[in-house]
Amino acid sequence: MLSRLVADGLVVVGPRHELELTDAGRAQADAIFRRHSLLEWLLTAVIGLGWAESDEEAARLQAAISPRVEARLAELLGNPSTCPHGNPIDAESARTRPGGIALSEAEAGTEVTILRITEEAEEDVDLLSYLEEHHLVPGAVARVVELSAARDSVSLEGPRGSSTMGLRPAGLIRVLPGRADPALFHRVPFRLPG
Repeated sequence: MLSRLVADGLVVVGPRHELELTDAGRAQADAIFRRHSLLEWLLTAVIGLGWAESDEEAARLQAAISPRVEARLAELLGNPSTCPHGNPIDAESARTRPGGIALSEAEAGTEVTILRITEEAEEDVDLLSYLEEHHLVPGAVARVVELSAARDSVSLEGPRGSSTMGLRPAGLIRVLPGRADPALFHRVPFRLPG
């Protein structure tokens, strides 16, 4: 597989055998992530699957959609600039989005807006389910009640009441101080009835 990626001009192998994407490789990776993100929006916001389920299904479907279907899907979904977890949908979007700080670095007593759930956090199905259950999603406002290194925890008062998590998972969630501009957060323009 590596030989094929090199032959296709997508990857170069460095002198210490490190791999680096070429410009064409970055463009290809960007396109794959964009299709995956659009499918996640479709599966969560329109069809109604949970975050963890939609990621798995999107991985199955992403290679099967044509550029024409991708373009129509983007239009249908209102041309999102992020995935449902708030991560930029492509390199262009990444350049224009704020970085935020880790939730684990927020100060107790402050109000924060959830900006994004990092890619690393997306790999933790239990964490995704917990965040979704407590509606700690991009655009949600929460108050940091307590941050304790001794107890390795962050306690929040969020849209669906109190929640607590460890500092490691809180480090995988990026927030903005205070109430962020709602225009930063994509909302699908419709939801199918039912």
